[in-house]
Amino acid sequence: MKEALQRAARLLSGAKKAVALTGAGVSVASGIPDFRSPGGLWDRYDPMEVASSRALARSPRRAWEFLLDAIAVVGPARPNPAHLALARLEAAGRLAGVVTQNIDGLHQAAGSQNVVEFHGGLGRYFCNGCGRDHDPARALALTRRDIPWLCEDCGGVVRPDIVFFGEAIALDALTKSGQLALAADLIIVAGTSGEVAPANLLPREVKARGGAVVEINLGESAYKGLSDVTIAAPAEIALPALADLALA
Repeated sequence: MKEALQRAARLLSGAKKAVALTGAGVSVASGIPDFRSPGGLWDRYDPMEVASSRALARSPRRAWEFLLDAIAVVGPARPNPAHLALARLEAAGRLAGVVTQNIDGLHQAAGSQNVVEFHGGLGRYFCNGCGRDHDPARALALTRRDIPWLCEDCGGVVRPDIVFFGEAIALDALTKSGQLALAADLIIVAGTSGEVAPANLLPREVKARGGAVVEINLGESAYKGLSDVTIAAPAEIALPALADLALA
């Protein structure tokens, strides 16, 4: 691990513009298990039955039962050393931005300024009918007696600003993440297996234009053979160590 960190730090120090792509593994140390891992939410719920655009329209109470469980996990979470390390790199001018597949808002809470939430986030709620914004603080106070959360104006279902299954990635997220990847000569991939499209294409875009890929993952990923450096360690350990070396 030490040698891999040193090679990654040299690449980061020499990069003109670096970006990061993060996934669920970055937030595990904050108490948010990967939804797909054993014991995760997808062990208890069928995502197509509770987290799809169809479920929101046809079974809003069932969808909100799932959302309450997700909010209960994400709500108390706080940034861990992985989030803080990326914020530190950005503040030092070594990182242009973070593209995250997570919906927890922890990169922003850690101080990162340029964050692209590829799948949206639990920090905003709006009516699926009329589009009116609703106070996100209320989501933390909801109980099963209060669901589904309905809009006072039109009676439509209130929902978080996340990408449900069957919905398209927001154009703004696609545009901003694409711009970051096009300008980058280094991408740090942390805590994501690279199985979910289209976010998983960003490292390949950077690599195709001659950039470098630094991967931080505990297990094998879809980036095997693509990464220039692979650091087999938890993100909350590897990212702070990488930041220390790059900023020394």
